[in-house]
Amino acid sequence: IYYSFRDTIFDKNQDLFIIDRKSGEIRTAGELDFEDVQSYDLEIEARDKGTPPLSGHCSVELEVLDVND
Repeated sequence: IYYSFRDTIFDKNQDLFIIDRKSGEIRTAGELDFEDVQSYDLEIEARDKGTPPLSGHCSVELEVLDVND
């Protein structure tokens, strides 16, 4: 199974998050600022290597905490 961001969500946040294609682990790739955006909704797709390939998707909501205050 391979994991990826769905295209519509990835375009908006491509500089902020990365996803490990094999494990599905999501990491930050850029700085997140609570004052700018308090939460992100990411659409994740999982696809297998079958013929034809099957896929599923889910939504991940990330909440940014303001650690300075």
